[in-house]
Order: sequence, then structure tokens, then C-alpha cells
Amino acid sequence: MKSHAGSMLRFASPLKAWSQRFTLALLIGASVALMLLDRADSIIIERTRAAVVDAISPILDVLSRPVSGAAEILENVGELANLREENARLREDRARLLQWQSVARELDAQNQALRELLNLVPDPRARFISARVIGNTAGPFVRSALVTAGYRDGARKGQAVMTGEGFAGRVSEVGRRSARILLLTDINSRIPVLVERTRERAVLAGDNTNSPHLLYLPPNSGTTPGDRIVTSGHGGIFPPGLPVGVVSSAGEDGVSVQPFVDWSRVEYVRLVDYELPGILLSPSGHRPD
Repeated sequence: MKSHAGSMLRFASPLKAWSQRFTLALLIGASVALMLLDRADSIIIERTRAAVVDAISPILDVLSRPVSGAAEILENVGELANLREENARLREDRARLLQWQSVARELDAQNQALRELLNLVPDPRARFISARVIGNTAGPFVRSALVTAGYRDGARKGQAVMTGEGFAGRVSEVGRRSARILLLTDINSRIPVLVERTRERAVLAGDNTNSPHLLYLPPNSGTTPGDRIVTSGHGGIFPPGLPVGVVSSAGEDGVSVQPFVDWSRVEYVRLVDYELPGILLSPSGHRPD
């Protein structure tokens, strides 16, 4: 019995020593095996997930088509509703324009009948030339400008100077290739005008500021800020109705006018000849040579 136990101890002692010697190596190997297994599991899971997505993507595409189709239908319904509203507005605008067209035709017929009844002489046709502004003098003592049009181009002294906004002044000097414009804000400018609302006559006098004032208004004038000022046509220089500006202030200090034309932004003007008898010519009364 003792001999058998001794033999077992002799056999177990080398095994225990061997296991203690290689325990660290076994643990390291197990750790590496677990890491490889985890990496393999990740690759397997990724591949499996990709395979599942590939498999169900056609199904999701089929299922999403009704949803996108419904969204497109709803969008088309909204656009159709907007188009119907716009169509209704266009119909209303068309009906309104047709109404104004009939009114305009009726007024034109009445105007023609009145002209024939009064044997009214029609207004002369206006001729104009366009010119570019090449110089602007806006000092404390003068408000004028130079343009690239002279008498060889048809520019004449006294012609009205117009922009897209309205009346800007008149031609005061004419050379062969250029002309000088006297702005309505110049202290030497005097323009017969009319308060459009009240039909009161006045003279627009420049004072070398951006707000000329009205002279010779009747007592207790009803002119108020916002009233439009137009040329009156008196004096035979300019025709009636040319837009000049609006009343900016009216009080004890007088009535000031804000011109429609902002001369600091003007690049091109029109020199308009209305062929009126009061148009000023050269000192000799003829075109300068």
C-alpha cells in the first residue's frame, strides 16, 4: 500500500512541476485564442448583418414605394390647390382689366368726340435725344450738369431735361458736342408748376438745396405734404403735367418740394423738345453755328 502511494507521488511530482512551468504560456495562448474568436465573431456578425440587409432591401424598397408615392400625391395635391388659387386670382385680375379696358375705350371715345366738338388743336409731338451725364456741379452756389449732346445732335437751349423719374431741369447752354443743364434745384431756376390735387398755380424756385420751395401760392392754400407737383404749362416753355416732385413740408416757413429725380444717381437723361413757342433759342434766335 505504501509502495503504491509512493509510486503515485513520484508520478505526480513531475506533472505538477511541468504544469507550473507552462501555466503562463497556456494562459497567454488562451487569451490569444479568445481574441481571435472575438474577431472572428465580429466578422461573422458583420457579414451576417450585410447578408440580412441585402436580403431585405428589395422588400423595403417595395414597401417604401407606396409611401413615397403617397408623399408625391400629397405634394401634387398641394400644388394643384395653389394652382387653383392662382388661377382664380388671375381670372379676377383679367375681369378687372377687361372692366378697365371698357372704361378706357369709353373715355377715349368721349375724348375724341369732345376734341371734334371743340376743334381742339392737338399737343405737338415731342422729340428727344438721350445723353450721358459727364459732369455734375453741385456746389453751394450752382446746381448744373454737363451732358454729351450738343447742337449737332439736336440739343437746343430751353429743352426740358427728363429722367425715368420725372422732370430734372432745362438746357441752359449748348455747345457743339456738349450742353449744360440747369437743375430745378439751382437758385436761378424758376418753373411754373401746379399742385395736382388742388389745381393751385405756383412757381417752383430753386435755392441750391435738395428741396426747392413754392412761390406765389394763393392765401390759405390747402397744400399739404404728399401733394404731387407737376408743370402747369404756363409761359409756353414746358407742357403741362410733367412730374416734378411731392410736397415735403408745408407751414409758416413756406412749402418745400422733394423732387422725384435724385440727381446723385442719374447717369443718362433725355433732352426733350416739345416744340412750344416759348422755347428759348440762342441769343440770335437761330441755331448756333
